[in-house]
Amino acid sequence: MPLRIGFTGDVMLGRLVDDRQRSRSVDAVWGNALERLRELDGLVINLECVLSTRGREWQRTRRPFHFRADPEWAIPALERAGVDICALANNHVLDYEEIALRDTIAALDEAGIGHAGAGETIDEALEPAIRTVGGSSAGDDESNAGSDSGLDVAVVSFTDNTPEYAADEDSPGTARVEIDIDDSDSRRLVSDALERARETNPDLLVASLHWGPNMVTEPPESFREFGRWLVEEGVDIVHGHSAHVFQGIEVHEGRPIVYDAGDFVDDYRVDDELRNDRSFLFVLAVTPDGRLTELRLQPTEIHDCAVREANSEAAAWSRERMRELSEPFGTEFDRDGDGLVLSLEA
Repeated sequence: MPLRIGFTGDVMLGRLVDDRQRSRSVDAVWGNALERLRELDGLVINLECVLSTRGREWQRTRRPFHFRADPEWAIPALERAGVDICALANNHVLDYEEIALRDTIAALDEAGIGHAGAGETIDEALEPAIRTVGGSSAGDDESNAGSDSGLDVAVVSFTDNTPEYAADEDSPGTARVEIDIDDSDSRRLVSDALERARETNPDLLVASLHWGPNMVTEPPESFREFGRWLVEEGVDIVHGHSAHVFQGIEVHEGRPIVYDAGDFVDDYRVDDELRNDRSFLFVLAVTPDGRLTELRLQPTEIHDCAVREANSEAAAWSRERMRELSEPFGTEFDRDGDGLVLSLEA
């Protein structure tokens, strides 16, 4: 029986979300989507903030936004949703300087939540996050019951955002690359991380990329080339994010490239046309031997600094928009209830 691995877009728990969470239950940030999240065998997110109460706002270069959440509630909230791995390679992990990044990593480590894409040095930032999800090996949580064997998942994480946040041999930060297959330094860094991940012999290899500018609805050709190259290098799913709006999905050699998963939780102003408050929970079905069978898209929307399952009107808009954005890639979906299903079986 296939296991179900969930992927979300940006999870931003700072600012107004952090404020609201101080006066409501820990799991309120997940709204009525909590049960669906907890039913998954594994969950991978892009954590778009630091988890700390320390540090000062980055002032070395102009940064208009700084995102920070209190780990006292944020870690229990991630645990309640069943988050297994956080991608940290993004443009907010140094918003409150190095001390807050270190607090974030320490808090995730203490909670047993995997992370990739940031660290004390570039060497640490390139290390994959490895977790076994589903089955008896994932613990006693009832949400993981029903499978005899777990799935070994490896996640590598990169960003092309914010050069000043890049880690190097001596300084903490992100695993930053140029999204250009002709850039030899970037290919070397990515190949290094992928080789480290492959050495663990995972059943599922994930590349999570925080790439490109905000509010852009289509990936440039360079991203398409990079995504296809990742698949050819052994990546099973490309988990893209950064634009704050979802983009289309391409299937290359039987592997899905989610160019942008949009936003999952935040407090951002909503664009009435692009609807950055609407996206999906992306659920990949994987057999215990690592064969991908389908990708399900469950429509979501953000309201009152929390994620919710989309109402019928929002779900219809998101389905139509996803079909429209994916059509140039030759990607076709079936409908199942409010959601979409992309078959990955030949």
